[in-house]
Amino acid sequence: MPPMDASPTPPDSSPRPVIGWREWLSLPGLGIPGIKAKIDTGARSSALHTHDYSLYETAAGERRVQFHLRPLPTRRWLELECDAPVLAMREVKDSGGHIELRPFIETPVRLGGHEWNIEISLTNRESMRFRMLLGRAAIRGRFVVDPGRSSVLGPKPIGVYPKRRP
Repeated sequence: MPPMDASPTPPDSSPRPVIGWREWLSLPGLGIPGIKAKIDTGARSSALHTHDYSLYETAAGERRVQFHLRPLPTRRWLELECDAPVLAMREVKDSGGHIELRPFIETPVRLGGHEWNIEISLTNRESMRFRMLLGRAAIRGRFVVDPGRSSVLGPKPIGVYPKRRP
């Protein structure tokens, strides 16, 4: 049997940046300058927390969603309002086996010096530690995940949100 290579080369032979099991990233298309995300290779899709959302249709017939989120659990008073076109409504099975119909949007994500478009479902993650889950479809072919590290490419954003209620 041939010896196993301790550092396998990615299938396309290009080096990929390493990210940790959690990273700070931004969603510039939604006006979210910083949010801590759990990198979850066990989840196919990505998810973003919202405690409410409203689906509507524009005069031109475009389906959109307006939603609110609190990007930092420790600053419950800080709330952002976002608006985006609805890509699709899909059923998603959570880790507990519950099926939920969720709106999906597409938006740019920025992690370190990398920016690309991802699909994100909107759901209530109030009881979860992380307001965002970055699933394997979003990182496939782009990064290598080191589960022993965190905040490798995305250090905590300092000064992007007010410290006190305005």
